[in-house]
Amino acid sequence: MTQQYSIDTLLAQAGNRSDERTGAVSTPIYLSTAYGHHGIGESTGFDYTRTKNPTRSVLEDTVAKLENGDRGFAFASGMAAIQVLMNLFKGPDEWIVSSDVYGGTYRLLDFAYKNNNSVKPIYVNTASLAEIEAAITANTKAIFIETPSNPLMEECDVAEIAKLAKKHNLLMIVDNTFLTPVLSRPLDLGADIVIHSGTKYIAGHNDSLVGLIIAKGQELCDRVAYIQNGAGAVLSPFDSWLTVRGMKTLSLRMKRHQDNAKAIAEFLRQQPQIDSVLYPNKGGMLSFRLKDENWVNTFLKSIKLITFAESLGGTESFITYPATQTHMDIPEAERVARGITNTLLRFSVGLEDVEDIKADLLQAFTQLK
Repeated sequence: MTQQYSIDTLLAQAGNRSDERTGAVSTPIYLSTAYGHHGIGESTGFDYTRTKNPTRSVLEDTVAKLENGDRGFAFASGMAAIQVLMNLFKGPDEWIVSSDVYGGTYRLLDFAYKNNNSVKPIYVNTASLAEIEAAITANTKAIFIETPSNPLMEECDVAEIAKLAKKHNLLMIVDNTFLTPVLSRPLDLGADIVIHSGTKYIAGHNDSLVGLIIAKGQELCDRVAYIQNGAGAVLSPFDSWLTVRGMKTLSLRMKRHQDNAKAIAEFLRQQPQIDSVLYPNKGGMLSFRLKDENWVNTFLKSIKLITFAESLGGTESFITYPATQTHMDIPEAERVARGITNTLLRFSVGLEDVEDIKADLLQAFTQLK
């Protein structure tokens, strides 16, 4: 009987002793693109690195265990992972998608649908089961949600949406980037596929571009594997190694991110310059709105410890301006109607001492007049 370890143990041991020949504790980086055969049909299990690489396999096997999936797949970016999922479908297939969705996902779905006869995105408030069910048509094939959503931090009931998906024979896809398997395991709640921008919390150090898919079910996993191999946008061995190394501290980091975010959310609610704070009381991500759009640029120029940058989930605190960064490709009227106003800022709360983060915010707020 296989020992069932806790997620903390799985993370701490990620990749350890994966090379039986040498007994290396840290998983090696296998840069070879080709692997020799002893004869016809006598493969070592590795043939060509696009199809399978030993370092990438360690990462893929690890994330499958973390999410309780059957197989994991690593890609060169989160968007490459979503592109692979789109290739499971074709027009006139439809996806029901969170209306508050990452701007890059919106851009890819919109472009592909308009130009390549790809899946049609139907945007609804996926926090509402009634709205999801009302949007289902004969062409609907999947429900794609982010929870919490990006950047409005709206939460969806994964278990109830999964029941709805099963009722209508739909695939359910969950972007678990913000919570990671440390805080949420959507497959355990009935989802079919989990995706991550592993660039963010999973790798955790702002030094590797990573996309991950974890799926359940032999047929579905085989289809994803076929497209991964055929399309070829796989993760490099070095980035696979960086991700395995980074995830070893994921549990520790997520606890500190969350503790800091809770404290900063409460702090921001007390500041007179803040109009609203959006935080689901879990994870390290929050958003807030300043009271005056004219303050935004001054505020971003005034922060010193916190970095004004377009990413999240690293050790450092980042603030992003969705209107001109992550969501700039959404037409302004549509973007504002969705709640992504020109006063909204997204905050990836880092691992710094929380009092230092507060002090930086305070000194920036003093510049707003």
